[in-house]
Amino acid sequence: MDEKGTLHRYLRLRRDDLLAKLDRLDEYAVRRPMTPTGTSLLGLVKHVAHVQLGYLGDVFGRPGGRPYPWDDGGEADADMWATAQESRADVVELYRFSAAHADATVEALPFDAVGEVSWWPQERRHPTLHTILVHLCVEVARHAGHADVVREVIDDAVGMSPGSPNLPERSTEEWAAFRARVEAAARQAARRAP
Repeated sequence: MDEKGTLHRYLRLRRDDLLAKLDRLDEYAVRRPMTPTGTSLLGLVKHVAHVQLGYLGDVFGRPGGRPYPWDDGGEADADMWATAQESRADVVELYRFSAAHADATVEALPFDAVGEVSWWPQERRHPTLHTILVHLCVEVARHAGHADVVREVIDDAVGMSPGSPNLPERSTEEWAAFRARVEAAARQAARRAP
C-alpha cells in the first residue's frame, strides 16, 4: 500500500473508532456535556463531520453541498454540540455523508494536489492533499481520544472499539489496583516536589 492509501486507511479506522463511541448509549448520554467546555460524544461526531467537509471538500474546490452550522449567522461553535432538534440519526447521517465525500476527494485527487485553506496563515494556506490527510488523521485521532475518555467517564466502557479494546485484559479488581498504584505514585511525587 502506498503512503496515500496508508493515510486514508488510518483516517477511516479512526473515524470508525469515534463513531463506535455512540454505540449502546441513550440520547442523554451521547449529548451530555462531560467537560467544563461542553464536550459531548455526539458533539465530537458532528464536529468531525464538518471538519471533513471543510478539509476534504471546500479546500479542494469540492464543496459537499451541506450547510455549516455557522452559516447564516449561526454561532461559531455550533458544530461542537447537537441541538435538541437535531436527531442522533441526523448527525450520524451527516458524519457518514462527510466521510463518503472525503473518501471521494482522496480517491479523485493525486497526492500532490494543492488546495487552499482560507483560514490558515498565508504561508501555509496552500497545502497538498498529503498534508491535509496527515492533518485530518491527527485531528480525527485526537477527537477519538477525547471520545475514549468521555465514554469511560459515562459508563466505564474502554478501548478503541468493542472488537478491538487495545488494552490489557484485567478484571475490575485488577484495574482498581492499577489505578491505586498510579494514585499512590502521583501523591508520592507531589510530596517530593519543591
